[in-house]
Amino acid sequence: MYYHQWGTVCDDDWSFTNARVVCRQLGCGEAVSAYSSAHFGQGSGPIWLDNVQCIGMETALSQCQARPLGINNCDHGEDAGVVCAEGIITETPAELRLVNGPSHCAGRVEVLHNDQWGTVCDDDWSLSEATVVCRQLGCGTAVSAPGSAHFGQGSGRVWLDNVNCTGTEAALSECQRRPWGSNDCTHREDAGVVCSDTKTSEPRLVRLMNGSNSCIGRVEIFHDQKWGTVCDDTWDLQDAAVVCRELGCGMAMSAPGSAHFGQGSDPIWQDNVHCIGTESSLEECTLNSWGEHNCGHSEDAGVVCTGTNPLQLRVQDGPGPCAGRVEVLYNATWYGVCDSSWTMLEAKVVCKQLGCGPAESAPIGAQFSQGHDLALLEGLSCRGTESLFLECQQRNMGPGPCRHGMAAGVVCTEMKDKSHVRKMENAGTS
Repeated sequence: MYYHQWGTVCDDDWSFTNARVVCRQLGCGEAVSAYSSAHFGQGSGPIWLDNVQCIGMETALSQCQARPLGINNCDHGEDAGVVCAEGIITETPAELRLVNGPSHCAGRVEVLHNDQWGTVCDDDWSLSEATVVCRQLGCGTAVSAPGSAHFGQGSGRVWLDNVNCTGTEAALSECQRRPWGSNDCTHREDAGVVCSDTKTSEPRLVRLMNGSNSCIGRVEIFHDQKWGTVCDDTWDLQDAAVVCRELGCGMAMSAPGSAHFGQGSDPIWQDNVHCIGTESSLEECTLNSWGEHNCGHSEDAGVVCTGTNPLQLRVQDGPGPCAGRVEVLYNATWYGVCDSSWTMLEAKVVCKQLGCGPAESAPIGAQFSQGHDLALLEGLSCRGTESLFLECQQRNMGPGPCRHGMAAGVVCTEMKDKSHVRKMENAGTS
């Protein structure tokens, strides 16, 4: 409601992440799906919001990035909708299996519905969906998401199509998708996955418990056929980054200790964990002997990961949308990025994610002004081949002042007016 008048939301950029915020604001549990094209009928009156883009942690839709109220290019045939968990009859997650692959953790994805096994179509199939499959099966992280019946054509029904996961769901059937059996596919489009745990039948070695989703919570590790916790002595963001990477949960946002997510009850398996932050799994870090510690469960360690949703980026105080100071959206607030270790590799990923073509330069020293007092990211390290910022490795993450350097910027090749940059470069050399 705005100006005492109810209005609708346009489905441009409407996503499952936006639906999560709506369900949270209404107290209706978790989001189940996000609908577009006036799925629940066309509204009347004004269309108040368009191009809504949430990161999923907001408490109200008004905190998300969007066009100004009432500004849109939509009609009511594009009204957005949601389905929340407390508005439907919940069902047991559908059973999955992988068929015709080299191991139980790689193969064609099949799902059990109405007591019949069927396949999944590869329309919209990506690493996010594969991540959920691997997690549900206890097969580690997703390595690839092959389509086009890579593991052979199935038979029977094609049960799922246009599956769209955020990557944090516990089961594939929790993701946004078409209704069961509704598709425009043949078995030549059967989807598959390859998970990291392809050589062993052991369950995954790390999990997060007691958080709001599978990418947030108390860290537990599997050893000697038992789950146990990790003590928070020396626990830091580098350790959390490895956990998030191992689980396919994006970047580490924080590494809370002191049983922030509640006390565990099983053994305390590890203490004094020391990672450099680039390892692919926690077991590659420097660890104590199993069970060796001086802790209680009041010191259980936790992590908060971004999940697989892209961090929203923008550039500010430049001559256009493809050149300026780099900013990242977190908890409905825009923060800067510190320029320590900032290079063309990081700029290349920013330009790619913004759809602004290749990077032309990576200005440092607050060339586009310092902006905010607080930054979210420092010490980023990208290879330049990443598609999203969250795929890069980070040294420090979380709102705070830059400990080294100033605000980072980018200039991408698709910036039309380069006169502003030339003037700044000339000023820097005068």
